[in-house]
Amino acid sequence: MKCAYHPDVETNLRCGKCGKPICPKCLVQTPVGARCPDCARLYKLPTYRVSTKYYLRAMGTGLGMAIAGGLAWAAVTGLVSFLYLNLLLAPGIGYAIGQVVSLSVNRKRSTGLAVVAGIAVVISYLVSILCPWGFPFRLLDLLALALGIFVATIYLR
Repeated sequence: MKCAYHPDVETNLRCGKCGKPICPKCLVQTPVGARCPDCARLYKLPTYRVSTKYYLRAMGTGLGMAIAGGLAWAAVTGLVSFLYLNLLLAPGIGYAIGQVVSLSVNRKRSTGLAVVAGIAVVISYLVSILCPWGFPFRLLDLLALALGIFVATIYLR
């Protein structure tokens, strides 16, 4: 008997569902026995299947959170003058953006969603420095921004 997927390989194995001859290379072990690749239906987990609808929802939510977070960020830094405050605020804003974007897409995960959250943190920072009562750019803010992006993307990768 020859394998249905590799005609040059002889085999005595058969798919437990359809009975098609399969070799050990194409055998997929499932909880109910050996299956051919067609019967095993190997799909991504639903958590990692992200449609365009979810990406659009994530972008809208991320933009809204970026604007709100940027205004809050500017307000806090306008009221409290502390050199290292951005090292605390950026991860907090990143956490909030990551959580809200994650909730808006039903806790789905993908690299694209992580990129959306990271861009939202950058937009939030830009909103905070462009506000009239915002703070001026400092070199230390790049480290704070990197921390915020890291925290935001943890929940969506």
